[in-house]
Amino acid sequence: MAWRKSSTLVALATVAFAVATSPAIAQKKYGPGVTDTEIRIGTTTPYSGPASAYSAGAVSATAYFAMINEQGGVNGRKINFISLDDAYSPPKTVEQIRRLIESDEVSFLVNPVGTATNMAVFKYINQKGVPHLFIGTGATVFNDPEHYPWTMSWTPHYASEGEIYARYIVSTKPDARIGILAQNDDLGRDYLMGFKRGLGDRASTMIVSTQAYNTTDPTVDSQVVSLKSSGADVFVIITIPKFSAQAIRKAYDIDWHPQEFVVSVGSSIAGAIRPAGFEAAKGIISAAYQKDPADPQWQDDPAMKAWTVWMNKYNPRINRSDYYAPYGYNIGYAVVQLLKQCGDDLTRENIMKQASHLDMELPLLLPGIRLKTSPTDLRPIKQMRLVRFNGERYVLFSDVIESN
Repeated sequence: MAWRKSSTLVALATVAFAVATSPAIAQKKYGPGVTDTEIRIGTTTPYSGPASAYSAGAVSATAYFAMINEQGGVNGRKINFISLDDAYSPPKTVEQIRRLIESDEVSFLVNPVGTATNMAVFKYINQKGVPHLFIGTGATVFNDPEHYPWTMSWTPHYASEGEIYARYIVSTKPDARIGILAQNDDLGRDYLMGFKRGLGDRASTMIVSTQAYNTTDPTVDSQVVSLKSSGADVFVIITIPKFSAQAIRKAYDIDWHPQEFVVSVGSSIAGAIRPAGFEAAKGIISAAYQKDPADPQWQDDPAMKAWTVWMNKYNPRINRSDYYAPYGYNIGYAVVQLLKQCGDDLTRENIMKQASHLDMELPLLLPGIRLKTSPTDLRPIKQMRLVRFNGERYVLFSDVIESN
């Protein structure tokens, strides 16, 4: 009997040790917004206001999470994505972000849109220790892990993109007379900083006029007229889609035909090009990091085929030519992969830790471009390619360009 008792104790101890050390059945760790069946995440986006074209990203991400939930969620947990309208207004963003963190108690924030809007809240978010992930801006201030370790951008940095355009202009048209229309906020200032850096000591002579606008302005017509009068033969458009459309159209209507560049955040075919008119936009150069569904080279791409099936079933309200349809799909995919990487340790600390160690391909990023982060560089996307609008769609014409 003593032998049997001793054997039983040894067996029980062995089982207890296995349970304690097995990663498959390790103790679950949850932070706010997480249960055995749900994980709450939140965002703010402009469903109304001058930047409402951007809301297609949140609509598309919502549709992606709906598909994931229908398939059973992530590790058995459904994603509850709370998406609030901030009208692209910083005071409204403050109100809505506080609601998401303090009332809805979301686990983390994903892709809140806008430079000025995120500027209004990122210090508060970092003080609260809430992961502020894949935010919809490329302003350089949002890659500062030493001071703001909870904030991570998504969009390639505006300054780096601006430098890409400048270097291209210098190499192809070194005698260019450049006119610039720029948004009067940190978005515009970052692009300008990089653009001037790319021109180097030629900036003071090549830039003949810079005009600013505010997102509350009804139009940018007068600024475009002034830029034409400056004699500029290159027009750099640093705007959100509504004002990109106005600028492209006005230049065409007043018979001004410079070489036009429009920044990626204002280049959407649905939000900018179609409203301006395809003929008016023909020849415009921009930069891209994701596949364009209108590009026939992707028609047999398995990832694009899967995206098309998903659009038909889950996201039919968004136009397929909208830049923010594949954008939201990529965001959703990245979030799901991050949650899988976290396993059952869904504390905010581990979510941020995993977010700072990403290295993955996304289905709708251009070949050669991947999501990669480190604790000292929280920019997920650091590469782009130049594209030109041919009157129907954007066509790639450069290799992958790394952003510094």
